[in-house]
Amino acid sequence: MHVAQIDQVRRFNRTVTERVGALHDHYLGRDRPIGEARLLWEIGDQGQDVRRLRERLGLDSGYVSRLLRSLEGDGLVTLEPHPEDRRVRTVRLTDAGRAEHATLDRRSDELAGSLLEPLNAAQRTRLVAAMAEVDRLLTAATVTLDAVDPDHPDAQHCLRSYFTELQERFETGFDPARSLLPDAGELRPPNGLFLVARLHGEPVGCAGLKLPPTAPAEIKRMWVAPHTRGLGVARRFLTELEVRAAQNGRDVLRLDTNKALDAAIGLYHSCGFEEVPAFNDEPYAHHWFEKRITKG
Repeated sequence: MHVAQIDQVRRFNRTVTERVGALHDHYLGRDRPIGEARLLWEIGDQGQDVRRLRERLGLDSGYVSRLLRSLEGDGLVTLEPHPEDRRVRTVRLTDAGRAEHATLDRRSDELAGSLLEPLNAAQRTRLVAAMAEVDRLLTAATVTLDAVDPDHPDAQHCLRSYFTELQERFETGFDPARSLLPDAGELRPPNGLFLVARLHGEPVGCAGLKLPPTAPAEIKRMWVAPHTRGLGVARRFLTELEVRAAQNGRDVLRLDTNKALDAAIGLYHSCGFEEVPAFNDEPYAHHWFEKRITKG
């Protein structure tokens, strides 16, 4: 990263925090800072699991507890233990909390309007478009890739979602029992690895890497949740798995795919994979790809 890029990011952060009032203890003219206001928004009408709130906002448990105690003291929220697991707590808005939520919504709309009002129509369009792009890129930067066991609940969630989508998209449907899917042991070190992508703590994608001792490295089970497509997660998976394969001394990376997955096929081509003759008997594959990589 260049120094000029870092300077621009810091300047942008200062401008935004000042302009939206994040520096004030009385955010939007209310008797609470922005942290408490944001919690009220995230809790919403349905309530939220406290652990989920922490993950969604990327806050440590002590800070969230202090914010919730303050909101509870003001009569805006209630905290309830889960009936089956008292370690799990749910926070809900009271009637006063819902009224405060509505007030914050109204004043936030007014603040947004005040940002746009001084600009002409063309400038407003440019600003809103730029904000949408910044939001998309910052969301992309929030996604994490973590190596997990294939039997981890997040991994299993992604795999179930993956199989469901293949069932819907393939002309013949999809039966995991017929596919040459690797066993979990083939995706555990030292035989391989399994990555899960998470956004705000929620699993949104997965990808596995087989590292057989007598054959090239192979990518399996790569899937990205539809609502996070366009954030570059699949490309990050490919890049990370290529690095991991090279670190394990491999110089060839393979994968296969179905003709229905046209976006994936385009991605593989753009990432330097070349089509090759079939190297397995996968019944759902129509295209086989290979890429030469540099050993780590």
